[in-house]
Amino acid sequence: MVTLKIDGKEVQASKGMNLIEAAELGGIHIPNLCYLKGMKGIGACRLCLVEVEGLKAPVIACNTKVKEGMVVNTKTDEIQEIRKFVIDLILSMHPLDCMTCTKAGICNLQKYAYDFELKESSFTRKKLGYPTDEVNPFIKRDTEYCILCGRCVRVCKEQGTNVLDFMGRGIESKVVTANDKPLQESECTFCGSCVDACPVNALLESDRWRKGREWEYEKVNSVCLLCGNGCDITVSTKDGRIQKISSGASAGSAEKYICAYGRFGFDCIEAETRLTSPMKRIDGELKETTWEDALSIVADKLKKTGKGVGFISVAGIMNEDTLTLKKLAKDVVKTKNIDTTMSLYAESDSFLKSHKANIDDADLIMLVGLNPSQWERVLPALDASVRKRVNRGAKLIVINSSDTKISEVSTGNLIGNEISILKRIAKVLIGKGLKADKSLSSSVKDVGITEAIEKAATLIADAKEPLILSAPSLFDASANIALLKGKVISVGLESNARGVALMGLTTEGKTYKEMVSDRTRVLYAIGEIPLNKRPDTDFLIVQTSHLTELARQADIVLPSATFLESTGTMIDYLGRLKYLLEVIQPQGESRSHRDIFINLAKVMGTTIKRPAEAEVKKAARKKNKLSFTPFAKKEELGISPNEFIESINASMINGSRLLWLKETGKAVQVVC
Repeated sequence: MVTLKIDGKEVQASKGMNLIEAAELGGIHIPNLCYLKGMKGIGACRLCLVEVEGLKAPVIACNTKVKEGMVVNTKTDEIQEIRKFVIDLILSMHPLDCMTCTKAGICNLQKYAYDFELKESSFTRKKLGYPTDEVNPFIKRDTEYCILCGRCVRVCKEQGTNVLDFMGRGIESKVVTANDKPLQESECTFCGSCVDACPVNALLESDRWRKGREWEYEKVNSVCLLCGNGCDITVSTKDGRIQKISSGASAGSAEKYICAYGRFGFDCIEAETRLTSPMKRIDGELKETTWEDALSIVADKLKKTGKGVGFISVAGIMNEDTLTLKKLAKDVVKTKNIDTTMSLYAESDSFLKSHKANIDDADLIMLVGLNPSQWERVLPALDASVRKRVNRGAKLIVINSSDTKISEVSTGNLIGNEISILKRIAKVLIGKGLKADKSLSSSVKDVGITEAIEKAATLIADAKEPLILSAPSLFDASANIALLKGKVISVGLESNARGVALMGLTTEGKTYKEMVSDRTRVLYAIGEIPLNKRPDTDFLIVQTSHLTELARQADIVLPSATFLESTGTMIDYLGRLKYLLEVIQPQGESRSHRDIFINLAKVMGTTIKRPAEAEVKKAARKKNKLSFTPFAKKEELGISPNEFIESINASMINGSRLLWLKETGKAVQVVC
């Protein structure tokens, strides 16, 4: 830590911190337009100039580091005049329609113009007449508003999408895609990180016009449950409807990212396939009925069938839903046949043994059997987080049976049998003096070493905080490396896979595959499971938020609320307990999963207590226990990550703008 004075106020800041961040610690705001917390300052806007005693000229605060005893003045008359001049120049090339501008209230340029009492520019007005890019249904780009701060270009490059860049010189410069094509003709993934970064109205959600001003929104922090990343989100609502969703991660975090589904997929809540009332099959057709009638029919079937009932669920339900479902199945229905889609790609032990970690702390990341991709939308935020961490100095080792796109930013790319590669790395690490038990040492003594293996193992040995992110099916082999050095985490494909495992929702009877392939007398399916054809069963109950293909074939359909209409918790793949809040009322008569289970148990004559937070936290505190597991051949679970995600029924996107991605050939994979 160093001590300095800013505007006469003593501030303690970490060594290496820039003056903008140090001033924030002291409650002092240094105006800026181009700076993004967590990224290196570039000094493009010249708005953050400050005076440092002992120096002849003002310095740029965004890339000037703190020093012991430094004395900084941020609001001298000279500095304020420079800032006013900069804002005045920008306003001469900027539309002055603040009264009707959608970004009014959160526009940084508007704020600084107000601070400097600038109603209009004193310079000659300039208008370049660049066209607006607004053909796609997600992001509107209006170059007339652009202030050339470069924020959008920098976040796009840092997360590895590299879609945006500058073209031209001087005041005629503009931000463009390759060959200045519209976004939909570029490699844009429509994640919207540029929208979050833009300080003015140059980048905006395309459907925001006349949907409310920023000060009218009620903003709620929650978590997206649409894929295995479990990203933080901020949901803005007005008049009981969601108006927009943006990234909820703290500024500067390596996870300041959400994909197109997390940001724009909320309109599936009101899609044409949305279920808003219970349905039952009458004369071969599904027809609406009451909750009382539907629950009575289901309760009767579950009572009569008992041990013959099978429950299958997605692993994207909340912890509280998981605990309630477990009680319903085991204590009320008294069946052991209960399993989740997690078993299609993972053993629950891999999540129980996983460490807790933060990608931001890792100086070396090893991806084992994982192929995260923003473009294919398979764990897209993981792809972005890893690329950001690499851009900030971390090393990356990719171990996979085939080449991957993320390997383009790796220090070491090892292609081949993952088990064999991990054995060889373990041998080199042991040879470098890392402590190993006899079993581990014995298991690798006969393997050969290549130069690439030696290089990768050396990187691991030299790292201070290595982090191994593993496909669940390769967790045991990856854990053997973690026994030597580092932390290891199993990365599931569904948002709450780790939480479901920690809550103890594991089968003791028939597995998911067995219940689907073998005859199950009564099958109860929860969520949009990857199943389109009705299994061999006497009676099918589907509890879901959308009328999926499986729901269309059910005998009873129970409408569930979406994660944006529910309150609860989840545990992401890094082991963090996260909270979700009900941001809008459930559509129609839909109910949360746990409410349906509790009401069903009541009809069956049993009371299930609503899970308390303490119960969730107790289950989440399970200690991981790593131990050597022989480097056995990887168990083939019969479905790859891509196949699993592609097989998830995406019928909820009908009537949603996400359908546009599918129609234009962009990958569409949704786990709801």
